[in-house]
Amino acid sequence: MTEQRGSLARVAFASGIGSCLEWYDFFIYGTAAAVVFNTVFFPDMEPAAGTLIAFATFGVGFFARPFGGLFFGHIGDRVGRRYVLILTLLLVGGATFLIGFLPSYDKIGVAAPILLVLLRLVQGFGAGAEYSGAVIYAVEHAPPNRRGWFGSWSPMGVSLGTLMAAGVFALVSLLPEDDFLSWGWRIPFWLSIVLVAVGMYLRLHLAETPVFNQARQRRDVLRMPIRHALVTQPRSFVVVIGARFAENGLGYLFPTWSISYLSGQLNYSKTTALVAVTIATCAQFVMVPVWSVLSDRIGRRPVYAGAAAFCVLFAFPYFLLLNTKSTPLVIFAMAAAVGIGVAGMFGPQAAYFTELFAPRVRYSGFAFARELGSILAGGPAPFLASLLLVWAGGAPWAVAGYMVVLAAISLAAVLWGPETYKTDILAEPDRGPAGMQAEVAQRTRA
Repeated sequence: MTEQRGSLARVAFASGIGSCLEWYDFFIYGTAAAVVFNTVFFPDMEPAAGTLIAFATFGVGFFARPFGGLFFGHIGDRVGRRYVLILTLLLVGGATFLIGFLPSYDKIGVAAPILLVLLRLVQGFGAGAEYSGAVIYAVEHAPPNRRGWFGSWSPMGVSLGTLMAAGVFALVSLLPEDDFLSWGWRIPFWLSIVLVAVGMYLRLHLAETPVFNQARQRRDVLRMPIRHALVTQPRSFVVVIGARFAENGLGYLFPTWSISYLSGQLNYSKTTALVAVTIATCAQFVMVPVWSVLSDRIGRRPVYAGAAAFCVLFAFPYFLLLNTKSTPLVIFAMAAAVGIGVAGMFGPQAAYFTELFAPRVRYSGFAFARELGSILAGGPAPFLASLLLVWAGGAPWAVAGYMVVLAAISLAAVLWGPETYKTDILAEPDRGPAGMQAEVAQRTRA
């Protein structure tokens, strides 16, 4: 029993460390886009235009994510989960490390932003399957009544990675401005190599999941898992994509875009804004396992839908609190938005999305649908919010309305979706005639 618990603990930690790296990388990129990339890579533009373009490069990585999800999801369903976890860790971490060495626009001209975009694409391609693979790996090892808890290790890794990134950026932002712009901003990118090393050590010693091993023993591995998933489980795709709108979009707007809003619009120092985000991320780290365990007891849908409804109601009060320019109220607003709204969706999401897909198509379906949602939600969110802020003359109410729309879409998707917390993740879903015909045709071709 002790050996089994130790093995499960290693699984959970290995799952969390990759997500920690992925979101450390993405948060430092998003933060750098908000506070430094407009100066380093787009110096000839007006500050507002430079920030818009910097956030556009942030969004570019999201367009690579579905392709990464499709490519690595296919490998994960046909070859195994653990191999993909090693490859994605190297891609995400390697690209982030190299961004720290990029010359500025002043040194190599237009080649600097081009290289930045290329590395961002590589980062996004690997990230397209990192989180989903880590979640699936943990949930497929979990006891049936604790899948929410085991799945929460990846979201907690996300929170920890974000927290680490915010803390590192808060420290380097204390440097004199010239030092920060020339080399200080690079330090967070260089430090990512530490997480890569730890993650590689853990993942190289992992075994394959019991769910995939059983599928392989039954010779139940499909030739084209994504095609089979689209034909037999279209509802799951729609639910995942819709559920991502609020969790992913608001997950970037509350902690990442708000840094730009606080420092650029409300004249807070960058350090104060980063401290507020750090405290909010601590709230997320604490609350993710709380919401996840609650979803093990009452179901995924009540927790997820409740958090989305909270975001609908809190969007306008959030900006009212920020605009008081009271630091304690700003911290409270961010902590409530992230700890209740984002964490309430992000926590149960891991187990919920895993349970929505059958084992033979789980990696492909989960990764591809999740990353399609990222393109529609998280990728354009900071750019669109900045655009809406400019359009409204600096007033945040159009951005608040945008947040309401994102949350309402997720609320509708989750309410339409099935409850899954008591399902058997080894079982195939009930397939209709079209799905059965597609399976027969695919087996014939194979």
